[in-house]
Amino acid sequence: MGRRRRRSGRVQLESKVLVDEKAEKWIKHYSSSHNILLVGEGDFSFAASLAEAFGSASNMVATSLDSKVANLKKLEDYGCTIVHEVDANTMSQHPLLKVKAFDRIVFNFPHAGLNYFMCEHSMVQIELHQNVVKGFLMNARDMLTENGQVHVTHKTSYPFTLWEIAKLAEEGGLQLVEEVPFTKWDYPGYHNKRAYGYKSNRAFPVGECSTFKFAKAIMSTNLSMA
Repeated sequence: MGRRRRRSGRVQLESKVLVDEKAEKWIKHYSSSHNILLVGEGDFSFAASLAEAFGSASNMVATSLDSKVANLKKLEDYGCTIVHEVDANTMSQHPLLKVKAFDRIVFNFPHAGLNYFMCEHSMVQIELHQNVVKGFLMNARDMLTENGQVHVTHKTSYPFTLWEIAKLAEEGGLQLVEEVPFTKWDYPGYHNKRAYGYKSNRAFPVGECSTFKFAKAIMSTNLSMA
């Protein structure tokens, strides 16, 4: 009898572990049940942070414009799909991405790169940034599930407010659902990178910033169904 009880207890414990592994897990706005596309991952540390929280990355696709090596082994072990040389402005046509639909598409701190002769408050530089963001938003809209969201994390101090993120989204057929403060410490292990120039691997001051959440505009959806 004692042996049967021990064996029964072991089976119950193993069953509980399996249930826990399948349970939905959250980190801030992201769930292990979401199909997530991460765009412009500098060193893939944001993707790694989500993977650690979920205990898996089989629900995630992480992309970069350039080939990086940091955190790749960890993500591969978690089952993440990693795709390099993905341009945010043409990603909806990428052969590996155009057949997928996502519940969350995330681009943290998009940036066009800083021209050597310009500064961040130059209107020419701002227009370059806006082109990157608008192209991303228009592509992302076509890659969303019906109730999916596009998340853009962006600085909310001058001159970054001049980018007019919400207006760009509206022009791209998206509407603002919510703006929430972003704190990098909510994502253990995340390191924001410049990702351009000779200081590309260095962090930059985040300061005041928010995550802007967008969904498909109702009017735009209705027009597409007409």
